[in-house]
Amino acid sequence: MPFTPSVRAATAPGRPHGAAPARPWTAVLALAAATFCVVTAEMLPVGLLTSLGTDLGVSAGTAGLALTLPGLIAALAAPLFPVAVRRADRRRVLCVLLLLLAAAGLLCALAWHFSVLLIARALVGVCIGGVWAVAAGLAVRLVPAARVGRATAVIFSGIAVASVLGVPAGTFLGGLAGWRWAFAALAALALVVAALLARALPPLPAGHPIRLSTVAAVLRAPAVRRGLLAVALLITGHFAAYTYVRPVLERLPGIGAGQISLLLLGYGVAGVAGNFAAGPLAARAPHRALLLLAAAIGAVVVLLVPASGSAALSLALLLLWGLAYGGVSVSAQSWLTGAVPHAREAASGLFAGVFNSAIALGAFGGGRALDGPGPSGALLLGGAAALLAVPALVWTVRAPRPPDTGPVGE
Repeated sequence: MPFTPSVRAATAPGRPHGAAPARPWTAVLALAAATFCVVTAEMLPVGLLTSLGTDLGVSAGTAGLALTLPGLIAALAAPLFPVAVRRADRRRVLCVLLLLLAAAGLLCALAWHFSVLLIARALVGVCIGGVWAVAAGLAVRLVPAARVGRATAVIFSGIAVASVLGVPAGTFLGGLAGWRWAFAALAALALVVAALLARALPPLPAGHPIRLSTVAAVLRAPAVRRGLLAVALLITGHFAAYTYVRPVLERLPGIGAGQISLLLLGYGVAGVAGNFAAGPLAARAPHRALLLLAAAIGAVVVLLVPASGSAALSLALLLLWGLAYGGVSVSAQSWLTGAVPHAREAASGLFAGVFNSAIALGAFGGGRALDGPGPSGALLLGGAAALLAVPALVWTVRAPRPPDTGPVGE
């Protein structure tokens, strides 16, 4: 029978290495605040590039490195981070990461040269990779097994809420008071979240330390390799299209700049709903959830090409896109960590590394398609890559389960 890992299988032993928190859902919300904070930090330059570049004397294209660099650093840091902090209490690790994020935000706000800003943004990349690698797999240690799916959805909701609230709020503040104040506000938010984590989380001892050999062993597992390939295809496809969704929407009949902002807000709200809607299915059958979401995203993105003549149809497809993509993170994370329940942090780190690499690859590929065939080319490229994730996922489920070598890196 094909192996279909589940969160329930991964969480049957209960909460290892540390007492349960007195208020588990407060702890879960604190982790959601941490993911909200790092994703807002990662994407904040999107709405500030023009003013940032002008102030620091670089072109808008060069200023875009402030967004590209932390993503690449996060992709490199995430798989290695559990190894680097293998003996450290996870509560302390997360608090230190948020304090480092606060320092990086302050350095961005005070940057007197673009090179200084890039150094600060590299630190942001370390924080992104670290928080993803550590926080993503902690739900199993905070809530009963039956609630892990919902708790994981809450933790990942910080990603979707950052798109809906965090980045627009930063852009608004940057336009009102200047881009430096937006980064200063981010630094203050990171300090607040660090204090919240310190108070809400229980002690979370590392358990058995993770070594490079552990990460390599997880990566050698056929199910993990194939699962990461499927995630890479799906995320690359999504960002090949979504990074350039504004030019797609601008060609719709009767749609102005203000209406585009509302459409993107609707997409973000649908994403938050999709994150929570996918939680229960991700807990029961994460592989099935990911299959459905990949097929839905690929189909919707491709259908946006012939729908370009109808604003109403494009809006409906955009909302379906947001709903489907909102469930991807929780489903993929649940599936991959369920595949190797003995090494959840190693799997989380690899997942975060592939995810961030795919963001960069998708944005690059979509940009080339946009410069060539135009918005339709970016949509077709993105839709094709997402649809290729479907057979990759079918192939993945046929892979043998790796042997359980003990509770590594709980």
